[in-house]
Amino acid sequence: MMRATRILALAAAFGALCGAAHAAGPFTLTSPSFKDGAMMPLKFAGSTATNPNCVGGGQSPALAWTDIPDGTKSLAVMMIDPEGRGGLGVTHWVAYGVAPTVAGFAEGEVSKPSPKYVGGKNQGGFGWFTGPCTPPGTSLHHYTCRRA
Repeated sequence: MMRATRILALAAAFGALCGAAHAAGPFTLTSPSFKDGAMMPLKFAGSTATNPNCVGGGQSPALAWTDIPDGTKSLAVMMIDPEGRGGLGVTHWVAYGVAPTVAGFAEGEVSKPSPKYVGGKNQGGFGWFTGPCTPPGTSLHHYTCRRA
């Protein structure tokens, strides 16, 4: 089932930054929905009847961030599976245009369009989070959000 699904790390991509001033601490992205390095709960996996690894709820995890650098005009977040498609990677979610006043997303909030972000197209062509599913018989996959 979702044994092959694992979360290793999360980070964030920054939108346009102005000036050299920064917030008090380092930018930090966390999720109260799971622990870094732990197995992803099944409710966040995708659902495809033909894949025994894909029997989840398709719900997006909650995300929260702190210490956005001063002068940040917008944020972007991207969830990818770098091992998907034979190492070519699979993009599960792209969000940009997130206002710096937004401190995160609630569980399930980005499983559909939202006025809090602009949705870039993921691997399935959707502008919102779609739960990951590893192919049958594969090893663990790591899901990460990148910082740019």
